[in-house]
Amino acid sequence: MSDETRRQIIEELQVAYWMEIETVMSYIANSTNLDGVRAEEIKKSLAADITEELGHAQLLARRIKTIGGSVPGSQAFKATQTSLQPPEDATDVISVIKGVIAAEESAIAQYTKLIKLCDGVDYVTQDICIQTLADEEEHRRTFVGYLTEYEKREN
Repeated sequence: MSDETRRQIIEELQVAYWMEIETVMSYIANSTNLDGVRAEEIKKSLAADITEELGHAQLLARRIKTIGGSVPGSQAFKATQTSLQPPEDATDVISVIKGVIAAEESAIAQYTKLIKLCDGVDYVTQDICIQTLADEEEHRRTFVGYLTEYEKREN
């Protein structure tokens, strides 16, 4: 693999790494801040997903280091997930669900980009991204199901 391709892959892995870290922060906040009986299932689901998302970040960090990059420290972090910010109304479960779906869609797009970038040049990173993409698609599907159910209750 060329140095330029390696640099691009490392940069995109760092983007994915930060996305996972930010998701962990937002899931912690939302799984703690939501209130109400209707929020309990969402809180439990988010709390369970924290471990998996953190695992993704750790896997990405190891891969960044393995292929010659450096895992950035906290001062390099720039928040981007506006849709996952805890709502002012702690009972607004639907906005949290929609925020999760938006975050998962962004992660799906990032892993798809990485898979294409790695095609034919870095099969290990590509495999990691394919497996992580599958996890993100599953998370998205779960929350789309939640959204369908919650919107039916609203009507």
